[in-house]
Amino acid sequence: MLRSMYSGIGGMKNFQVKLDVIGNNIANVNTYGFKKGRTIFKDLVSQQISGASGASGGKGGVNPKQVGLGSQLSAIDTVHTQGSLQTTGRVLDLAISGDGFFVVGNVATPPGAATNLAYTRAGNFYLDQNGDIVNADGFYLVNTAGQSIRIPSTAQSMSIGADGTVSYVDASGNLVTAGTIRLAKFNNNEGLEKVGQNLYRPTTNSGAAVNTSPGLNGAGILVPGTLEMSNVDLAEEFTEMIVAQRGFQANTRIITTSDEILQELVNLKR
Repeated sequence: MLRSMYSGIGGMKNFQVKLDVIGNNIANVNTYGFKKGRTIFKDLVSQQISGASGASGGKGGVNPKQVGLGSQLSAIDTVHTQGSLQTTGRVLDLAISGDGFFVVGNVATPPGAATNLAYTRAGNFYLDQNGDIVNADGFYLVNTAGQSIRIPSTAQSMSIGADGTVSYVDASGNLVTAGTIRLAKFNNNEGLEKVGQNLYRPTTNSGAAVNTSPGLNGAGILVPGTLEMSNVDLAEEFTEMIVAQRGFQANTRIITTSDEILQELVNLKR
């Protein structure tokens, strides 16, 4: 009797986590570069009532008898599928078509070497007061030399190519290359840790970052003038929400039914 009650409690907790993940997905449906989460369950250890036996003495074999003790959380995956690209026409809006992440970091005295590196798929970049390319939180976009990228205030125009080359036309009308945007790849993208602000940090299971340029070593190319949208599918999330809600309700029924039977046992002696 109590086994079923504890199984129901465990199931309720699991579906609460599933709803938390679904809620976060829906909240970030319009977040640039966001990658949705997915909840995976697994069963708990089963209590052995009797073991299996092989055929002997003129009788066939007997299967084991086990009672499951509920479920537990197996994994919360980050699904790194490509999001759709939204055209903006803005020069500093960039999307990665394929694998890879933009590299951003802190720079003590720009332009200079970047430290405290983080990785993102959100490509909405801006120019600060010094002409350095930064993201919405002020982290500097890093080039293949590991430094920030600066566009001088005297530049007449600028452009970014699919290969990550950042160019501008100087005051004399000459085309000058300011640098090439760095992309980073990982052996296991799902091993990256989300740290907020659309940023990821490597972990021991993601592997170290492999630095490259767009279009090289398996990295995707840049699509200037576009932004990668979230890969959250609202129809799928609402369906999963219904499944989680019904699963939660079913587990509460297990607890209610177990409680009613326990009450009947208590009432046997009056």
